[in-house]
Amino acid sequence: RAGEEPRSDDVEKLLAEQKAFEDRKQALINELLRQDLPEIEEQVKRPELFADQSAEQLAAINRLAGDEAANRTAQFNQLPTLEIRGDASIPVAALEAFAKDFRLLSERLDITLPGIRRPLGVEHPVVRTTNEILSVFRAMGYSVAEGPEVETDYYNFEALNFPPNHPARDTQDTLLIAGQESKPLRERLVLRTHTSPVQIRTMEKQKPPVRVVCPGKVHRRDTADASHFPMFHQVEGLAVDTNITFRDLKGTLDHAMKALFGSSVKTRFYPSFFPFTEPSADMQVSCFICGGKGCRTCKQTGWVELMGCGMVDPNVYGFVDYDPEKVSGFAFGMGVERLAMMKYGIDDIQLLFQGDVRFLEQFK
Repeated sequence: RAGEEPRSDDVEKLLAEQKAFEDRKQALINELLRQDLPEIEEQVKRPELFADQSAEQLAAINRLAGDEAANRTAQFNQLPTLEIRGDASIPVAALEAFAKDFRLLSERLDITLPGIRRPLGVEHPVVRTTNEILSVFRAMGYSVAEGPEVETDYYNFEALNFPPNHPARDTQDTLLIAGQESKPLRERLVLRTHTSPVQIRTMEKQKPPVRVVCPGKVHRRDTADASHFPMFHQVEGLAVDTNITFRDLKGTLDHAMKALFGSSVKTRFYPSFFPFTEPSADMQVSCFICGGKGCRTCKQTGWVELMGCGMVDPNVYGFVDYDPEKVSGFAFGMGVERLAMMKYGIDDIQLLFQGDVRFLEQFK
């Protein structure tokens, strides 16, 4: 009985009983391995199979279902064997299996509940500005096209009316891929200096009308300072159709700038030069920081230069098999970093590429 020490003349009897108990316990464990646990559960949960149980036994069983796994093994060995009405008995191993399954059922997850979402960061200022520009032109019916970052000299220069040895190439000095000297000039690989090659590739695949914007990363051999970096991002646009004029170009860009910076901004155009457009222009917007009164951002002029643009040079159409007598079009291009710096008051372009969390956190 519980609480009594065994007498010395009963030691052999107790050892024999213990061995018999262990044998019955192992036999039941083997039986549990051969049968499905749900069937054992149903047997264990049927109260009519068990003899009257003491309060201590019931308390022990309840503790078994709620105790931590680290303490469970020691308690199993202390639990009494439950007598079944008849000759058989179910040792504690049956309760162990039932309690384990009961615990799994009680702790299962409801996958319909909302999970714990890992907090995400925000868009980088360059990415955010690019998406804002693209959304404006998508609303005007433009599609988005992308192309390779490593281009041939043909697509990056020649097909855009930059003939070999043209002085305009000096303004877009780029980074060359090594080991290209043995190739013809037009086949040599370069890191693209603008996303204009995507316009050529688009026109090669598509007949007019064409309305496309081309975002992407570009490279130029510039020395890094507060306003220059050897890598930056552009969004260029192209529209080709019948009877497109310079008025269409001005109206399109004026609408885009008002959508980006507010309806109060004004635009103005003044002559410039680009090999792939004729006539060409630089576009300025009234400073949206000071409202045109003059500030540090606009260098006290009230105006900020944002992009170059112009009517597509007819020579370009010859590279894509367009008839310049039937179609006309305009092109434009803007630096994304420049717009982002103006919009968010950033005074050093290098901050956009240094990955400093202290700088980026302010854009949440």
